[in-house]
Amino acid sequence: MRNSTPRAPSPALNQLILNSITEGVFTVDPQMRIVSFNKAAEEITGISPEQAVGSKCHQVLRATICGTSCPLRTSMATGEPGLEMDVEITGAQGQRLPLRIRTAVLRDDQGRVVGGVETFRDLSEVYHLRKQLTAGYTFCDLKGKSEPMRQLFTVLPGAARSGATVLIRGESGTGKELVARACHDLSNRHQGPFVAVNCAAIPEALMESELFGHVRGAFTGADRDRQGRLAAAKGGTLFLDEVGDLQPGIQVKLLRTLDSGEYTMLGSNKAQRAEVRVVAATHRDLEKGMARGDFRQDLYYRLNVVELRLPPVRDRREDIPLLAHHFLESLAAERGEPVRKVTPGAMARLMEYSWPGNVRELKNALEHALVLAQGQAVDIKHLPAGLQNGAHLDNEPHPLNLAQREREAVVEALARQGGHRSRTAASLGISTTTLWRKMKAYGIES
Repeated sequence: MRNSTPRAPSPALNQLILNSITEGVFTVDPQMRIVSFNKAAEEITGISPEQAVGSKCHQVLRATICGTSCPLRTSMATGEPGLEMDVEITGAQGQRLPLRIRTAVLRDDQGRVVGGVETFRDLSEVYHLRKQLTAGYTFCDLKGKSEPMRQLFTVLPGAARSGATVLIRGESGTGKELVARACHDLSNRHQGPFVAVNCAAIPEALMESELFGHVRGAFTGADRDRQGRLAAAKGGTLFLDEVGDLQPGIQVKLLRTLDSGEYTMLGSNKAQRAEVRVVAATHRDLEKGMARGDFRQDLYYRLNVVELRLPPVRDRREDIPLLAHHFLESLAAERGEPVRKVTPGAMARLMEYSWPGNVRELKNALEHALVLAQGQAVDIKHLPAGLQNGAHLDNEPHPLNLAQREREAVVEALARQGGHRSRTAASLGISTTTLWRKMKAYGIES
């Protein structure tokens, strides 16, 4: 009986096998030229095999990570399969297509690297569902689905259109300037300038000139006329951030301007018309400031015609996943990298942290984590030390462990989506397979 040596599949058979796979698949040679491009890849991208084969993959797919952090090139260099990640490519019609990809190396019989393979599946439906689910939670760059934020979204349009002076109150880092910009953008002054002044950052000696401007010779060094922020904001909105830090002398002049609609440049006797709408913000307790005599009562009532309050993050915890995903998307766009995920454990830690620095601290924490994660999903070990060691965690009478918190988050999400798994997975930012595994592990019935 003769021994027969197994024959390698023919190229035609290889292509037939590739075309039977429902995921997009393409292979490249060591020079990153596409060698094969299956039917599913064509259906997903709109790019035919004839267009793809022979060209370098970055010329065909034009992904956001091409030229910076190509996982396929990394796999071929290290010999290790790449982690699953989400990227965007450019389709045949120039449209942006979200994909979930995975890469691996190809070797010959002697173990030498002869190329690489990338598999991918279309995430357009998942992204569309996520967009539908979050569309009602975004208002003029403000993000939130909690009750305090919904109340703010309800009141904000009317306050903006009224033209009245608005006082925005909230802790540092809650996003008061975003609310001020929304008041401007939704008002009839939206075509005019939006001029912001940080009252806490400008010394008292310079504040009068900064706000009202000065004429030549008004003080030593004033060698020319200089317009102030009131003049710069003509026809638009003047935003006085941290107005509670204004010194008493400037408070008097600001009150006079708000009452009369006029101001006088430093060193001049000629009144100027203040054709602006004033929006102010503060993190200070102005009522206590009035009691101490630090803040004028008449100015307080002149500023506080319409009051808008921004809740701290600890009072809107259900917004944290939404905010986290928004910041990860914006940071990925800035870096030209794919959007990273947050592991359930890390998300649970974000949810239980008290966030004394509010939204600003959350964004900084995620930026810190992305640096340490180096392309991986953000986990607890990548978070700043304060979050890792349990500092500033809320002291609940019976704190839940991470598994309990994760189970509750899944149950609540399922309830919100009526048990629909695809929509629930999209709202949580995970795949339906991952959701199914978690439901099985926690004994959750849909």
